[in-house]
Amino acid sequence: MNLTLKVWRQKNRESEGRLEEYRIENVSEDSSFLEMLDQLNEKLIAEDKDPVAFDHDCREGICGMCSLAINGIPHGPERATTACQLHMRHFTDGQTITIEPWRAKPLPVLKDLVTDRTPLDRIIQSGGFITARVGSAVDANEIPIPKATAEYAMDAAACIGCGACVAACPNASAMLFTAAKVSHLNSLPQGKAEKDRRVLAMVGTMDGEGFGGCTNIGECEAVCPKSISLDMIAQLNRDYQAAQVRNLFQPVV
Repeated sequence: MNLTLKVWRQKNRESEGRLEEYRIENVSEDSSFLEMLDQLNEKLIAEDKDPVAFDHDCREGICGMCSLAINGIPHGPERATTACQLHMRHFTDGQTITIEPWRAKPLPVLKDLVTDRTPLDRIIQSGGFITARVGSAVDANEIPIPKATAEYAMDAAACIGCGACVAACPNASAMLFTAAKVSHLNSLPQGKAEKDRRVLAMVGTMDGEGFGGCTNIGECEAVCPKSISLDMIAQLNRDYQAAQVRNLFQPVV
């Protein structure tokens, strides 16, 4: 297939960006979206032009690096699909595709399609560690965990931290991301000891990084490549309010 690409080009964090148009031909419908960008870069390099910078790593839908807004939708038109797992058969011959970086003030553009997502890392880091013993193998049944609880924790742990929820939210809120990271540990017995400290610290860091507030629009859930549920945000709100009340009587260290 032959395509017209409108790609966001920006030299660095301080410079102004713009959309540049490229024509690319003979794209296989079986190639992934990132492989199509590889093909574009090979063409640009052959023409002695600067290739398009974009984040990528595993290309298996696991690492969360592929941060592209495709025709205005983070990760593209297919639900529960990362950009690296999106195939060109979902587009049509002759189509014009607009490719942009995440659009959120806390995640500034570094170059072209690459954004600075270290604020998300700092939210995770503020959560700290758990006190459960991890030095050696333990009996699998030492701490019985109900199946429903284990599945809920696994659903939360599925978050790959790509930041699509932030990019899709009109408020640039990181609530779904933070909620998934909090709920993963707070729902398990091993994470209960630090539950209050964890939720207060992570929400505080999230606010300090400049992310907006959640108004339950639901765009975050719609574009999440791992289908993280809005129920996680409800759980975060409950944990945060309970931690604030307990902190009044016994300050969390």
